[in-house]
Amino acid sequence: MSIFSEFREFIARGNVIDLAVGVIVGAAFNDIVKSLVDNVVMPPIGMVLSGIDFAHLQWVLRADDPLTKANELVAIQYGLFFNTLIKFLIVAWVVFLLVKGVNAIRRKDAATPPDEKPAPPPQEQLLIEIRDLLKGRQA
Repeated sequence: MSIFSEFREFIARGNVIDLAVGVIVGAAFNDIVKSLVDNVVMPPIGMVLSGIDFAHLQWVLRADDPLTKANELVAIQYGLFFNTLIKFLIVAWVVFLLVKGVNAIRRKDAATPPDEKPAPPPQEQLLIEIRDLLKGRQA
């Protein structure tokens, strides 16, 4: 088996395709969460806190000097960290709810007993009895 046919078989597996779809959807979900935090969650929080924009909150360690290009602003940007923390909490909450839902479905499926095998039709039952009688005669 050549390496290309093995690779084709590997890619064709359902798990690899599912993983690729999950990564793509996850990346899109990241953009949704970023927009949710930056445009929906943070503005009201900033308004409650006297119009503070968290994206610009920082502790300046060394100020930017416009006269010399060698000096750059050095700052701890805790506002951006706070935004990222909120994004993480939103994603973690959604994943928690998703896993909780899947677990509830699995528990429900595990709790319901499997259906018993239906009784065979009368003709089949008669044939089974005849077979068993013939086995009894041979013994």
